Amino acid sequence: METFGETPDGRPVHRLTLHGGGLTARLLTWGAVLQDLRLEGHSAPLVLGFDSFAPYLAHSPYFGATAGRCANRIRDGRFTLDGQAFETDRNTPHGHTLHGGAAGMGKRLWQVAGQGEDWAELAIVQDDGDMGFPGRLEARARFSLLPGGVLDIRYRATTDRATLCNLAHHSYFALDDSGTILDHRLQVAADAFLPCDDSFTPTGEVRPVAGTPYDLREGASIRAANAGGPMDCNFCVSDRRVPLRAVGRLESPASGIAMDIRTTEPGLQVYDAARIDIPVPGLDGRRYGAFAGLALEPQVWPDAIHHPDWAQPVLRPGETCDQHTQFVFTRRAP
Repeated sequence: METFGETPDGRPVHRLTLHGGGLTARLLTWGAVLQDLRLEGHSAPLVLGFDSFAPYLAHSPYFGATAGRCANRIRDGRFTLDGQAFETDRNTPHGHTLHGGAAGMGKRLWQVAGQGEDWAELAIVQDDGDMGFPGRLEARARFSLLPGGVLDIRYRATTDRATLCNLAHHSYFALDDSGTILDHRLQVAADAFLPCDDSFTPTGEVRPVAGTPYDLREGASIRAANAGGPMDCNFCVSDRRVPLRAVGRLESPASGIAMDIRTTEPGLQVYDAARIDIPVPGLDGRRYGAFAGLALEPQVWPDAIHHPDWAQPVLRPGETCDQHTQFVFTRRAP
């Protein structure tokens, strides 16, 4: 563990380095961020990030962050739970709540709860009323590097009052050093997706992928998937949280690296980073423009609290939110 920077109020931000399973990962206590990830035999980073802390405050679109306490969008920053209305921090141009508000988990300092050579656990507490959400939420994020190139991420959370809890890992993946993911090939095991309005918030329709550019059941390049326009939507990989299973695969034909995605979650948000334009260098001096990485975010379907027929992100006292995701990296032999 080393000091990586400090917050505007002078608190230290630490970086933890993990080794295992053929992977090296670097985590920040700020936002439980995965700052850097490398695969043995491949020199380029597999995720987008910054070499110093200041750009995370000024320029990061949640690079590697833990999004919460409620990932993705809540329409109009309002919801009703058990008959009581709540207003949450609105931090998008359209007046919605995104990733828990302007000071959600991905933009807060976490504490180190434990660390070994190939694992680390971070913890955070969000008080009742924080960003407008009810309940004192205690959350932990455990990152482990397992044999066979497995990045294992487990989120657990409890509350003392009914609240929303939807935690999501938000790395932008890039499996080669070309600077673009347009030629990456993505396969997603989803028969349906959620169309969005111009604020990237679900309309409420659950639309079959058949006959659309979003039919990725057999796999397609990101370039082909963009035939219908930039992609930032939820793929419905199930209708509820289920045991850990495979939901997708990302491959780079250029590098021969593939990443399988396993998760317990009912949704996989796919964002192609079409709106990215970062004015400062990232890891290894790389410039991040449109399509520099692909965000693949396992989570409960966005804005589900406004759609009672969907799996709900509600957490109650006595329950534990347990979200488990694995990103599994392999490399084709030369």
